[in-house]
Amino acid sequence: MQEKVIAFLQNEVELNHIPGAVIHVSHKGQVIMKEAVGNRVVFPEKAPMQFNTVFDLASMTKVVATLPAILKLMDEGEIRLDDRVSHFLPAFGQTGKEELTLRHLLTHTSGLPSHIEYFRENLNTNQILERIYKQSLDYTTGEKVVYSDLGLITLYNVVETVTSEKFTDFVGREIFTPLEMVETGYNPTFANERYAVTEFSEMLGDYKTGKVHDENTESMGGISGHAGLFAPIGDLAKFAQMIENNGVYNGKRILSEAALHLSRKNYTGFDAEHRGLGWILKSPTYSSCGDYFSERSYGHTGFTGTSIWFDPEVELHVILLTNRVHFGRKPAILRLRPRLHNIIRSNL
Repeated sequence: MQEKVIAFLQNEVELNHIPGAVIHVSHKGQVIMKEAVGNRVVFPEKAPMQFNTVFDLASMTKVVATLPAILKLMDEGEIRLDDRVSHFLPAFGQTGKEELTLRHLLTHTSGLPSHIEYFRENLNTNQILERIYKQSLDYTTGEKVVYSDLGLITLYNVVETVTSEKFTDFVGREIFTPLEMVETGYNPTFANERYAVTEFSEMLGDYKTGKVHDENTESMGGISGHAGLFAPIGDLAKFAQMIENNGVYNGKRILSEAALHLSRKNYTGFDAEHRGLGWILKSPTYSSCGDYFSERSYGHTGFTGTSIWFDPEVELHVILLTNRVHFGRKPAILRLRPRLHNIIRSNL
């Protein structure tokens, strides 16, 4: 399998679909592959990808930071899925959002728009939150799945309100520190040689290196619930181990088994896109985990070219980190991911 996967990724590099990649595969609790391929940067000068390269996780932030924070607060009895968002954020309860719950935000069934380019107005975090509070819904709550960054920005605000502390402090103490994810966080300060370089920024006049790719998160000072997290694959492997072990890492319970079981349920069987709490679930047609992963599979992707997928039926997880946006926003990653997962699953 390893040779096939490396050959596949090297071919994608040669086709200029990705500059490079780092991959980690675990089967039945054993790491069966960990490899770095290609380059962490191509422009203006090539430098090879390393296994410890730090990636901008983009929307993987939603399940590596925000979802665990929410589940932790559920475990502690601070919140429940059917709490109205306006219970914590009274200003949110307007323009048709009065009955909207945490469950709706987590399952992307809120009715909120998918994305609004707040950064074009140079809005800061508080200004963006005020806009979301006043935002009317695009569709009826609970009727369909529309993946929404606005919902996860709101959840980040809920976490800070409930805990009365910074989101980064809470997630760091409750999730990353006990998981020994020592190189995971927001607004990282590593040497430039550690980063997978992302897209060219007109504003910077340079390629983004260790600076968040997502423009709204950048406008928010680099910290949000929908994007902004940076990590190397070694730290994510610890996170994946905890998820597979139903909340336990190195003998320490991080999250309850009940919380993780709940997060993997399908809440959107009425839609072509199946959703758990935070997680993308294997859907009937298109799925980035490919054709062979079981119906119980769950994971998430990130716009920069990252992904994590679990198939509990065969005790498999695959973490793929690329910086495909270094070459711009071409859609090649959309075919790359499922074909890669097909190779891995068919060669176990």
